Amino acid sequence: MNSNVQSLKTFLGSAARLALVEVAGTKGSTPREKGAFMLVSSAAIFGTIGGGQLEYMAIDKARRMVAPSGGSNRLRSTSRIKADEVCASLDVPLGPEIGQCCGGRVEVLIRLVNAALAAELVAAAEAEEAHLPHVYIFGGGHVGQALASTVALLPVYCVVIETRAEALEGMPETIETRLTPMPEAEVRNAPAGTAFAILTHDHALDFLIVAEALKRGDAAYVGMIGSKTKKATFRNWFLKSADGADAEFARLVSPIGGAAIRDKRPPVIAALAAAEIMTALIVHNAASNSGHHAPQGKAMAG
Repeated sequence: MNSNVQSLKTFLGSAARLALVEVAGTKGSTPREKGAFMLVSSAAIFGTIGGGQLEYMAIDKARRMVAPSGGSNRLRSTSRIKADEVCASLDVPLGPEIGQCCGGRVEVLIRLVNAALAAELVAAAEAEEAHLPHVYIFGGGHVGQALASTVALLPVYCVVIETRAEALEGMPETIETRLTPMPEAEVRNAPAGTAFAILTHDHALDFLIVAEALKRGDAAYVGMIGSKTKKATFRNWFLKSADGADAEFARLVSPIGGAAIRDKRPPVIAALAAAEIMTALIVHNAASNSGHHAPQGKAMAG
């Protein structure tokens, strides 16, 4: 598994001279928030401060700092530059002068990366990664593969769980895979606030996993792939045979991705489900931070 921290460490070790480009302050509407950053070497970049001319200007300045003997000064007159060999700042209005219409203003701080700053960046990335919300995907079939590939792009810790070894082949390298004969047991050990997406090859197995997930009152999301008939069948079994309650069942999102768009192609289902999961995680996290429980259920299901 290749984490974002590992990717950061690899980039930090990829060049003798690197510059950290960081959003130090914002006013009004801006592409990224304060604290957003990117790393720049003479040949590559890691991260983003929002793209557009603002980012191009910052990269240009950063590259002249990592290679101070070369490069031309192509910065526009709309920015005020204070620079020495290790630090510079840009104060950029996001208006028509630079071809951006956000309307705000961004202050960018650019610093050459030394050992202490590199260690600080790694420590911050490790702390952030330790608190990422978890997404558990049960099933590595066509939709499971597509959903894993989509979720791998998001700021979450993703785990794909399967009973078949071959179904875990080809998963993105940034996610964790688990092979187990009892996937429902993984639900019990998941961290609080986990989002569970259930889409195995076996409806009976789906039901066992969903029942376990619904029993957890701290789940951010419980979604099951399927039809209205499958959901109705599950409800009947859940209430009569699994000691479930209507209040628990109401938290189930099925079909995943909603029913508004009737497209059963795996990449489409994955895109809709990933957006649904990310929304649920953000809402749950906000509610947890404010001390309130985040309701989940029919509105999300579509």
